[in-house]
Formats: sequence, C-alpha cells, structure tokens
Amino acid sequence: MPFSLGPPIGAGLSGYVAEMGSAFLCAALGIMPTVRHADYLASWLEVLREDNRAIFRAASAASKAADWLLTRHREVREREVARGEGRQAA
Repeated sequence: MPFSLGPPIGAGLSGYVAEMGSAFLCAALGIMPTVRHADYLASWLEVLREDNRAIFRAASAASKAADWLLTRHREVREREVARGEGRQAA
C-alpha cells in the first residue's frame, strides 16, 4: 500500500481521514453523496483544535488515498476501453 495512516495520524483520526477521502472522491467523480460529510467532519473539530497540524496531516493522507484510488479507477477504465468493454459516460 503506497500510503499509511501510521503514527503521524494515528488510529483515532483514521475515520476522519476516510470520511475526508470519501468527500474528495465524491467530488472528483461527480457523485452526490448520500451521507453528510460536513456534519461528520465537524464532529472532529474539538480533536483537531488540540493539534493544529492534525487537519493538514489528515487532509494530506486523505488526498493521497483518493489520488491512489482515482488512479486505479482510471487504469481499469482504460483497460475496459482498450478491450471495447467501456460503458458510455452518462
């Protein structure tokens, strides 16, 4: 796995990173989320206030994870198109 949620972020913020990454992916793919990302992310404000760099580490990890997933998504789509299996975009 090319990224890690090891000690700099810690297990406690892994849910925050995942939620932020999900929001990034929805935005990048044009998906209207059915969950309330903003409400969940706001629930972490007190924790983030205790460590003023945590949000930057979390955003960086979320961005790296989203970029990795988007790259894999593009690779699969390109292989599908090359094989003539790609679906028309809506």
